Amino acid sequence: MDQSMSDLRFRGMALRFRVRDILRPRQPILQEACIGRGDTVLDFGCGPGSYSLLAAQMVGAQGKVYALDIQPLAVRHVAQIARQRGLTNLDTIQSNCHTGLLPATVDVALLYDIFHMFSWPQLILRELQRVLKPEGRLSVNDHHLSPAQIVAGLTQAGLFRLAEKGRFTHSFIPQQE
Repeated sequence: MDQSMSDLRFRGMALRFRVRDILRPRQPILQEACIGRGDTVLDFGCGPGSYSLLAAQMVGAQGKVYALDIQPLAVRHVAQIARQRGLTNLDTIQSNCHTGLLPATVDVALLYDIFHMFSWPQLILRELQRVLKPEGRLSVNDHHLSPAQIVAGLTQAGLFRLAEKGRFTHSFIPQQE
């Protein structure tokens, strides 16, 4: 993904996502991720925050959401909206791979509409496996890929195994080394 996205291009993308979210709300997709009160969630490739902001409401005051993106504009945008909405349980991370989170601290990781863009997916999957708790879940939704491509891409290195396929998402659990 191009790290030097222009402000105008980002604003256009954010507007398209806002319209998309009105026409096709994100809640049904997030519900398949099994996010609960008090959970820690990592939204990897958060973009303008459609999922991060909803997840912050779902986890409640005792939970935590980390919204990670390579784009500085995305990170600033999500942080600004979180402040405006009074969401003190949402932190942003600017990174292309490494989260800076402690091992086995994340209950649910989200890879929504981003997996097809990764140049080095196995590095990112290794980082997600590292930060997910042993009973954690990786929820994947990517309309650019077929279900078979999603399953193959997530399981080929032996880091994750498919736990369940929902209407909108595939859920994977980390394989223990």
